[in-house]
Amino acid sequence: MSIAGTDGFADALADLDVTLVRTTEADAPGAIADLLRGDTVGVEPEFAALPESVNTDPTREEIETADTGVTPAALGVAEFGSVLVHETGRGEERASLHPRRHVAVLAASDLEPDLNAALPRIAEAASSTGSAVLTTGPSATADMGGLVVGAHGPETVAVVLVEDA
Repeated sequence: MSIAGTDGFADALADLDVTLVRTTEADAPGAIADLLRGDTVGVEPEFAALPESVNTDPTREEIETADTGVTPAALGVAEFGSVLVHETGRGEERASLHPRRHVAVLAASDLEPDLNAALPRIAEAASSTGSAVLTTGPSATADMGGLVVGAHGPETVAVVLVEDA
């Protein structure tokens, strides 16, 4: 992804009130730790280590009551500031949707410029396990009147963009 694409991703995230932290693989645990709030559950990305404080083997109850969930993002869509959480059987979906705060960890090489470029990878992820969630910012609904944030997912979202070596 070009610098322009990365900057576009940053702009889209800012418009969604999503925190973006750019870091290196070596500094990722510290960058992630700075974003954690309260009890934290997560799934370790293959490309970055999680802080030791993240519970990577939580019970169902611990997931449902966690303050923060940390997951790898399979890809990002720069145009919209979206991230794809691909459920691989390690609990990514639950850890991204149940806690009040979601921290998505994305490799810079997995950032696509737009939805058209991302669609083949989204389809592949969804067909491989049957579950992939493309999220754009915090959960929000206005089904019952005024805007409610966090009704169907996290109230706040942060993305840790891990620059490739």
